[in-house]
Amino acid sequence: MDLTTKEYTNVTYISGPILIVEKAKELSYGAQVEILVGEDQKKSGQVLEVTEDYAVIQVLEGTLGLDVKTTRIRLLEDVVRFGVSRDMIGRIFNGRGEPIDGLPPVIPEKRLPIIGLPINPIARDKPSDFIQTGISAIDGFNTLVRGQKLPIFSGAGLPANEIAAMIIRNAEVRGEGEEFLVVFGAIGITQREYTYFLQEFEKTGALSKLIAFINLADDPTIERLLTPRYALTVAEYFAFELDYHVLVILTDMTNYCEALREIGAAREEVPGRRGYPGYMYTDLATIYERAGRIKGRKGSVTQIPILTMPDDDMTHPIPDLTGYITEGQIVLSRELHRIGVFPPIDVLLSLSRLMNLGIGKGKTREDHRELANQLYASYARGKDMRRLVAIVGEDALSEIDRKYLKFAERFEWEMINQGEKARTIEETLSVGWELLSMFPRSELARIRREYIDKYLPQKEEAKAEG
Repeated sequence: MDLTTKEYTNVTYISGPILIVEKAKELSYGAQVEILVGEDQKKSGQVLEVTEDYAVIQVLEGTLGLDVKTTRIRLLEDVVRFGVSRDMIGRIFNGRGEPIDGLPPVIPEKRLPIIGLPINPIARDKPSDFIQTGISAIDGFNTLVRGQKLPIFSGAGLPANEIAAMIIRNAEVRGEGEEFLVVFGAIGITQREYTYFLQEFEKTGALSKLIAFINLADDPTIERLLTPRYALTVAEYFAFELDYHVLVILTDMTNYCEALREIGAAREEVPGRRGYPGYMYTDLATIYERAGRIKGRKGSVTQIPILTMPDDDMTHPIPDLTGYITEGQIVLSRELHRIGVFPPIDVLLSLSRLMNLGIGKGKTREDHRELANQLYASYARGKDMRRLVAIVGEDALSEIDRKYLKFAERFEWEMINQGEKARTIEETLSVGWELLSMFPRSELARIRREYIDKYLPQKEEAKAEG
């Protein structure tokens, strides 16, 4: 059978972005089809479901103008594939992989299925080594490791896009001869947000190590489901065939999940929690689990998905399910944002479960883990003092408690609040030691003596003990 000429005309139902065609057994899940309207109008589609009697197809450009009598379906490929090439670096595409930067189409070296190729769990290698984002609250306390998936939990009005742009601008891997690339997938962003990212890319020269996929808010809803898969297909090609370390940033996964809910409603599915499909966990896993490393391959795929928590609720299905699948979270703080701290990352609520695999001697520095533990504990105690002061007043505190109270303020304004300027991991650790120098040595119980002797600023230490 010639797949390019086989047509189906038994369209029986059209609703929203969905149409149903009967007697189409040759179609398979994920197949790419062409929807023909009249003699010259064509739309793209993808098969969502196939049974003995019918196939459900999502129409990428919307179903406006289609009717059941004249619409024809033509099978193009058994699965949606995307042409990839090393010439894609520096290019900007829409959510369907079409160039929107005014340059010619890319000549593909390979055509790969956008659903990805499953990785045998035995072949997966343990994430390791450090990716420097330039952000102290991440690098110092919630370190990102090659092959990890570490989401950013944001809220409405918080500067997640600015943080994404900062990571794109400054992220790098350490070591000689390491190839590094950022793949950026924007899902359902506004024209204003797109303009902001475009200006950032051009101003900072980030395009030299970037491939971007942009799905705008007024693009078809269905396209939101494809954008992260196109981005990850490119990332896997560069990582596992060209030996790049690839950092994939996806924003905003909340828009992706809303599109999933909208499509589910159009298919008249029985809704799950808060109206989202019951299979949303599985669907998100097909995206997040494409991060990782493969034994015998030099490259890696690391993910930073960004999502906006509705009503700042971490128990909402989107952050809740994301937290189950991923390896930690970076949480943005509305309180820090309100007082002008940037980036407003809540260090105490954030977590990188794989941090210990990417830090230490030969990766960051030998004192990293213990210094982070001491800073974390001191900041937590300082915040406790802040709550206590609200009840009993500062005069009721001991001298050392006042030091912790002051430390919490300095930690927020000197460590977390770094502005737009990137820091190396060495600069982050130096700031940490400078902050700890306000305490006597007896308070630094989480750090071994040899590190204190080596790194604690001596003149400040003398003042603290004097």
